[in-house]
Amino acid sequence: MELKNRHIIIFSQMQFDGRLESTNYTMAKHLAKDNYVYYVDRPFTWKDYIKFRDTKEYKIRKPHFFSSTNSYIQTDIPNLKIIISPPVPSINMLPEGVFYRAAVKFNEGIVAKRLKKVIKHLNIKDYIYINSYNYTYPTFHQLIKPVLTVYHCVDPLVEEYQIRHGLISEDIVVKSVDLVICTSKQLRDSKKKLNSNSFFIPNAANITHSQKALDPQLSVAAILADIKKPVIGYFGNIERRIDYDLLTEVLQQNPDKNFVFVGPIDIDYSDHAIFKAPNISLKGAVPYEEMPAVLKGFDVAIIPFKKDGVSNAIFPLKLFEYLGSGRPVVSTDFNIDLREFTGDTVAYCSNANEFSEALNTALNDTSDLQQKRLAIAAENTWEHRILEIENLLALNLDRVSK
Repeated sequence: MELKNRHIIIFSQMQFDGRLESTNYTMAKHLAKDNYVYYVDRPFTWKDYIKFRDTKEYKIRKPHFFSSTNSYIQTDIPNLKIIISPPVPSINMLPEGVFYRAAVKFNEGIVAKRLKKVIKHLNIKDYIYINSYNYTYPTFHQLIKPVLTVYHCVDPLVEEYQIRHGLISEDIVVKSVDLVICTSKQLRDSKKKLNSNSFFIPNAANITHSQKALDPQLSVAAILADIKKPVIGYFGNIERRIDYDLLTEVLQQNPDKNFVFVGPIDIDYSDHAIFKAPNISLKGAVPYEEMPAVLKGFDVAIIPFKKDGVSNAIFPLKLFEYLGSGRPVVSTDFNIDLREFTGDTVAYCSNANEFSEALNTALNDTSDLQQKRLAIAAENTWEHRILEIENLLALNLDRVSK
């Protein structure tokens, strides 16, 4: 079934101009190729409003915060608009209970009031609503009356700030929507216990972008200029998912290799002892546009995630970005479901010795192996995934309309 020329409102947990490309906003951009998409940006809190006054993110939003007639940003994609809400009170520090739930309703009301004005102004009718991992607004859809309600679950809730209220909130939204889409099988299985209409559609890669790393004319990113080869690289958030114990052993076993981590670092890990090792470098966050130049400088790309109670629910976007760049990939075996999508093109390791051995093997790369990786990446593009999502939305629209 086709989904074309529909109005789709996406309320995301991720802001549209985040430092790294997000599943949420990528999905919005692709859906906007054949549909009219309105991306409700995660609202600034009053704390954000004060804290980030001198940032580019604040200045982009400033003209829209308090203007009911100028409340959205037109992107360079004709069918995609970013809706900016007024700032909302910061409430996560409140204890769970009646007062917190009343505060949630208050914040939902602020955003809904803004959205309803946009809906009226743009004459948006018969719209689909997708809550894209924005579990902090669990009953928002009940204020705007869409024809189909969807929850898009892209990750398990594990951080303290997430589980403080998020476990309760996410259950509320999962139980109350028409359809749940999950990015891993484990998430699908857990949500299915609350909503039988739950489905698994994994993440994918922007192959067109990551393949730029194969361009002979592209220069390697300047941040890698001082790093001696071989370069073992990681591109993404540096936070709790990383297996720091395994990585410590791998660094010790491979003094001849230089490990580079490119991406924003969680404040809780910025002083981790591992980053004092002589063969590891932190390069900070870079714009998503520069990702191909960074990946081109990697001899091997790694995903050293820890294997724990929630890791089998992680389906990382970077896996297919790495493959799309042609880089050899070495990963921990944190999610066994990934093998189904990557075949024998990725080395999945259960300990530091296996990881080190796989790195040495990967450094003896061949053009035939690279072509196999590119072929796998081509099967896992956003174009494929969006078709699956659109078909599922169309099928459920038909179901709820009967």
